[in-house]
Amino acid sequence: MYLILNYFKILAFTHKNLPLNLIGKLQLNETEQLDKLNQLKVQFSFKEILYLNTCNRVELFFVSELKQFNVSEIIYTLNNNLTKAEIKEIENACEIFKGNNAVTHTFKVAASLESLVVGEREIITQVRKAYEFCNFNGLTGDFIRLLIKKTIETAKQIYTQTNIAKNPVSIVSLAYRSLLQNGIKNNARLIFVGSGETNTLMATYLKKHSFENNVVFNRTLSNAAKLATKTGGKAYNLTELKNYKESFDVLIVCTASNTPVIDNEIYTSLLNTDTSKKTVIDLGVPANVDATVIKKNNINYIDINSLKLKAEQNLILRQNEIVKCDEIIQNKLEEFLLLYKERKIELAFGELPKQIKAIKELAFNEVFSKDINGLDNNSKDVLEKVVLYIEKKYNAVTFKTAKDLLLNKAENN
Repeated sequence: MYLILNYFKILAFTHKNLPLNLIGKLQLNETEQLDKLNQLKVQFSFKEILYLNTCNRVELFFVSELKQFNVSEIIYTLNNNLTKAEIKEIENACEIFKGNNAVTHTFKVAASLESLVVGEREIITQVRKAYEFCNFNGLTGDFIRLLIKKTIETAKQIYTQTNIAKNPVSIVSLAYRSLLQNGIKNNARLIFVGSGETNTLMATYLKKHSFENNVVFNRTLSNAAKLATKTGGKAYNLTELKNYKESFDVLIVCTASNTPVIDNEIYTSLLNTDTSKKTVIDLGVPANVDATVIKKNNINYIDINSLKLKAEQNLILRQNEIVKCDEIIQNKLEEFLLLYKERKIELAFGELPKQIKAIKELAFNEVFSKDINGLDNNSKDVLEKVVLYIEKKYNAVTFKTAKDLLLNKAENN
């Protein structure tokens, strides 16, 4: 099993340095992940690989012996439809973390310190699901297993021992609060386009406050039906959207489409001569509502970009908590390094007991077999006990000595 901390690296493509539409072009569904990640693993000789995808970040975690790797080739592998200009822009914006810095970054991501909205708890679930998917498909190994275990532990401690997640404000909750601030009434007519995780979470907020007059449109009707069941609404295939004539007050759009699903023709059809001001919540990455719709219609438009200012204000309010979080992360980093060193010893000495046992059996059955056969049964029993005792003590002392050497930094990692 391959465990070299210095070979652990992360490529991060996030909202800090990239527009959301370009991040969206690196986002993969599960089928694409299996294909692309296995391709990356073979092409770049990655020992382990983990892919994390959220609404405003794509990150690749990997263990590799390669000291140099071509970031542009990795980007191209993720999406071979990108233009050269797009690849160059993404490459220039890519953040690269290595070794201890990569471990610290992982902790911060799961604790939401790197999120667009600091304190959103959803990220810890997204990290766990990303690991479970990659682990199930044989993409990860022992190092990432240990890392994610300590990462989840770190995030939970931060959420419970600090106020970083007090009154959490995720992108969805920010959008929901913006909706309430516009004075939308409980009997408002809602249209959901898309039935994924984001719209499902938005629907949960709305249902808690008795917003139940809704319909759901989705490419897969069965998924639309699942969300409609939760909200008490009706489900339709996305192809029926252009034929829907009952108008609306709020349009909530979030799909995996890389192109707008709401153009001006569809939007005008949905209005059905209704001229009142509408609220459109577009949480797609890239945007799911065409820019023409916003320009030509009487709309209160809410999208991820419009929520950035609120997110930045949230960050300022939580600066004191971030200091506390950093202290916890530093302690957890030291714990992980200790765990990592102990694991290295376990792996290095894992075969030792078997080898000692094989030597003992060789001595008893071949090298000293004649001498031993000449002993009476009582003497044989005593000899067996003595050798077994020495065997156990030797294994324990050897392991402890090696462990002490590493943990006392006598060996340079």
